[in-house]
Amino acid sequence: MTTDQFSVAGRTAIVTGASSGIGRTIAEQFAADGANVVVCSREQENVDPVAEDIAESDRPGEAVAVECDVMDRTAVEALVETTVDAFGGLDILVNNAGASFMAPFEDISENGWKTIVDINLHGTFHASQVAGEYMRDAGGGAIINVASVAGQQGAPYMSHYAAAKAGVINLTTTLANEWADADVRVNCIAPGFVATPGVESQMGVSASAIDRSSVDRQIGTSEEIADIAQFLASDASSYVVGETITAEGVPSVMEELPS
Repeated sequence: MTTDQFSVAGRTAIVTGASSGIGRTIAEQFAADGANVVVCSREQENVDPVAEDIAESDRPGEAVAVECDVMDRTAVEALVETTVDAFGGLDILVNNAGASFMAPFEDISENGWKTIVDINLHGTFHASQVAGEYMRDAGGGAIINVASVAGQQGAPYMSHYAAAKAGVINLTTTLANEWADADVRVNCIAPGFVATPGVESQMGVSASAIDRSSVDRQIGTSEEIADIAQFLASDASSYVVGETITAEGVPSVMEELPS
């Protein structure tokens, strides 16, 4: 048995929200395996260093940085066009762009609600629809949505984010059904706490302090999410369609005390 089926070498991927954290790690891991990656975020200056780091490393894959606000349909269309022009095709889309803030539901303004839903859900709509059209015409591809356990379980003080991510999870199932006959596989990852720079600044937990060999934990690393993304992007997951893989460590279980 070989492990060739887990490879994404020679393929082309777009990773949104790739300036840091999970998105950056996914892009770097894909490039390390030989995929060409287009990394994007809303600010060119934030995503340029990612492409430069990949180019200056010994990773065999190439990288291009593109400024793209996933809420802007024209920008998303330009992103896909740039990708095809640069690398001759598009095989993988990772919808990772997202944002949130914490507030009680009654304190969230209409603008605040709309902004978070637009970035997390509407942005996934734009990117999936534009990239999906290309993939269907080209003979197939893989779309990987990054949601959250908040979209499965709810999240106090993050109602807008949880609602948007629940929409992403449902959209995954729906698109997987609609596009299967065009050989486009759509799947989703729902991470729990991951030691990204943002989480580290809020919770004080550094990725360097996490032992991947430890089972008894409820915080993961970006690399662990990237491993799942590579599985879903590769031929190894050819029979996985419309699924949401939850990665949150040890599940919380309410124990009933004896009476």
